[in-house]
Amino acid sequence: MADFTSSGWSLYIAIVTLVSIAFCIWLAAVLARGRAPGAQVGTTGHSWDETLEEYNNPLPRWWLWLFMITCAFALVYLVLYPGLGAWQGVLGWSQKGQYEREVARVDEVVEPLFARYLAQDIPTVAADPQAREIGERMYLTYCVQCHGSNARGSRGFPNLTDRDWLWGGDPETIVATITGGRQGVMPALGAAVGSADDVQNLANYVLSLSGSGHDAARAALGKPKFTAAGCIACHGADGKGTPALGAPNLTDKTWLYGGGIATITETIVNGRSNQMPAFGEMLGKGKVHLLAAYVWGLSNRPGAAGAPR
Repeated sequence: MADFTSSGWSLYIAIVTLVSIAFCIWLAAVLARGRAPGAQVGTTGHSWDETLEEYNNPLPRWWLWLFMITCAFALVYLVLYPGLGAWQGVLGWSQKGQYEREVARVDEVVEPLFARYLAQDIPTVAADPQAREIGERMYLTYCVQCHGSNARGSRGFPNLTDRDWLWGGDPETIVATITGGRQGVMPALGAAVGSADDVQNLANYVLSLSGSGHDAARAALGKPKFTAAGCIACHGADGKGTPALGAPNLTDKTWLYGGGIATITETIVNGRSNQMPAFGEMLGKGKVHLLAAYVWGLSNRPGAAGAPR
């Protein structure tokens, strides 16, 4: 690939471009040559319906001059703007430069607004109607693809409207999650647990922790496996999880991938891996703060599941 970024290719592109324009001008001039007065006009050699033929008349002058103007415009454009290989044009324009100028112009207008909200704590920002409107638009731009338009998530993507959080739902933790992202990993434990029967027993024990439907006899056999397979290292001896590790609470009935026996068995055997991308570098502190306030407000507004009333 290095050959395609050498200076030789830039020169090649410039030469081909200029030669192509010159050829177009020459061809138009040749085809537009007028015929001598009284000379008979030839035909193109094509005929239809036996006697219908097409005359080979020269191009109309208005069309010729219009075409020449477009060629002249192309040459002027290539002098002013990029188009001839590595030539940047006398105006020095670039897409990157225009993008940066537009971003700077927008930032000049909106940064004071974000700075004002950044000086406030997240609950205060979440209570501001204008801040909620801005936060909602940011959510619909950056978050809706995974968490859904109603923020209730889907299989493998957390519901943001309840108060069940893998890593913690306090304002500081939400800011850290949006800024740096998260990587959640549940290792495959099938071999560590033992036989297929042992996996079934452990899955039933996991269901028993939340009072979900389960086989009590199998759950009793699976309880020792919860410790022996190392489940307590992340989920704790009581199964209530460890927010510092993103390990879910198994004693409630909130399931990221589903709470059926088949899904839990699949999780134990194959493990799980999921990632929340980092947005800190792209958004900056002000926007992250405002977006975090909106997300925090989703589960802390009156009527939200588990929210104070």
